[in-house]
Amino acid sequence: MITRQPAENEQLSYIAQQAADSRVNVEFETDDGMTLNIGPQHPATHGTLRIITRLDGEQVISCEPVPGYMHRGYEKLTEVRTYLQVTALINRIDWLGSFANEVPFILAAEKLMDIEAPPRAQYIRTILFEMSRLANIILFLGDLGAQLGGVTAVFYAFRDREFVLNQIEGVTGGRFHPNFDRIGGLKDDLPKGWIAETKKCMERVQAFCDELEDLLIGNEIFQARARGIGIIPANVGLAYGLTGANIRGSGVDWDIRRDNCPPWLVYDQADWKVITHPDGDSFSRSWVRLHEVRESAKIVDQLLDSVPSGPIMAKVPRVIKVPEGEAYVATENPLGQMGYYVISKGDLVPFRVKIRSASFSNVSIVPWVTRGVYVPDVITILASLYFILGDIDR
Repeated sequence: MITRQPAENEQLSYIAQQAADSRVNVEFETDDGMTLNIGPQHPATHGTLRIITRLDGEQVISCEPVPGYMHRGYEKLTEVRTYLQVTALINRIDWLGSFANEVPFILAAEKLMDIEAPPRAQYIRTILFEMSRLANIILFLGDLGAQLGGVTAVFYAFRDREFVLNQIEGVTGGRFHPNFDRIGGLKDDLPKGWIAETKKCMERVQAFCDELEDLLIGNEIFQARARGIGIIPANVGLAYGLTGANIRGSGVDWDIRRDNCPPWLVYDQADWKVITHPDGDSFSRSWVRLHEVRESAKIVDQLLDSVPSGPIMAKVPRVIKVPEGEAYVATENPLGQMGYYVISKGDLVPFRVKIRSASFSNVSIVPWVTRGVYVPDVITILASLYFILGDIDR
């Protein structure tokens, strides 16, 4: 094959262009390393979160989370919603565990009104709360695998999460945003055959955990990516306000359901245990969540056997006006502690509502825990901390 040799002037032009490019590159060099933006549209950020990452080669100098891209002002919106309308609003804070968002707000309103839901409603409320946890964390486990390169796990998660959502829909009529909790009780009673079907569903959940333990948690590639990565000592986690599985993954034996449970939820009627892991790394946080799914399935299964008969609603006024006062109620939501501080002036709407959600604290520790790690480890750490952007940008 005959090739054409470049003319001398063409060679000089090419060399001059390369020299010019080199001069530009030198001008752009800084002593602080390179800045890499992860997000705001990125699978590892669980939504529209931006992570400004400064690098020295492949090593992280600093990571700065930049939330606010989907801010919706829920705390302010509650001031122009009736108490019944607020439940539809707060469903969407952590959209994967929506019924669980309703419960602490309703409990705070009931506390102010001095109303207690009937025993049957308390049991059903607790069961649906734990089923919201199951639907939430099952998807986390699958998504965790996908973010670390094991795409198969997410198919298992979506498959079995559907059975949990089917049962939630069977009671509430909604899969993601049921708006089912009410001051004094619940919107409807359980449909016929629902308890038996839900017990079968819990068997599937336990089988899912067995599969994921072999497929993902026990996988040597996953362990190489997660063990020793993103270690959070217990004292540091507590200082940053971590709760839920993130702090239990650092060995802190604390769970609101056991240690500070509102008396209107019936966790004391089931035999279960709080799961902890001492290592504090990304693996331990994932391991804790897997085993918490097992415990939640046990709680649901036991409570289904002892749901009392009776009404599902207490006697409440036709028009809800919450007496003047203040109340704070926190629950152990899928992502960690979820609390509502409600101030009432005796009107149809709250005067002020302050929401304490878990994801904000989960993200606040990112600058500390990512310092000095490598770029792929940032994805592992973000995945293991587990947060939902609606929960941050509430």
